[in-house]
Amino acid sequence: MSGDGLRIRAITDADWDAIAALESRAYAELGLSEGRAALRSRADASPETCFVLDAGSRPAGYVLALPYPPFGYPDLGRAEQPQDPARPPRNLHLHDIVVAERLRGRGLGGRLLDHLTLAAAARGFERISLIAVGRSEPFWSARGFTAHPGVCPDGYGANAVYMSRTTAQSTKRVDVRVPCP
Repeated sequence: MSGDGLRIRAITDADWDAIAALESRAYAELGLSEGRAALRSRADASPETCFVLDAGSRPAGYVLALPYPPFGYPDLGRAEQPQDPARPPRNLHLHDIVVAERLRGRGLGGRLLDHLTLAAAARGFERISLIAVGRSEPFWSARGFTAHPGVCPDGYGANAVYMSRTTAQSTKRVDVRVPCP
């Protein structure tokens, strides 16, 4: 990555305690923490699109992304189910992206997103989708993601917004918000 001692790498078995702790600190207050087994099932569905932000040989962030049909998303209440390999979707769903509290505000989330975008494009994905939670929609809008009216993600909280963009990196900001009932 750069001379800051941070690098992005594939997830290893030794990373899961740290990933689960990072995820819990990021999402428990929102009532969205899934636990280690569910997180691992999502990474196992697409290990080539899941990464760790390594800070001195320990995870300081991570990204989990897996193929999902457009407008589809994981059920937070259960582990990931195998998908039909004969019909792989051209959409990659960015399920989680977390940076440790001590490193936030340094652009590392953007670096993880850039790395994921390059990996997605190299694997033939045309779009990246996500669900903005915890009022994070402005963050994602600033990175080229647009909201999709009428898609109301169940189980992701009252202010959850389904968003997507092409794998071509875009910083075009579009503010579109249609609240879910």
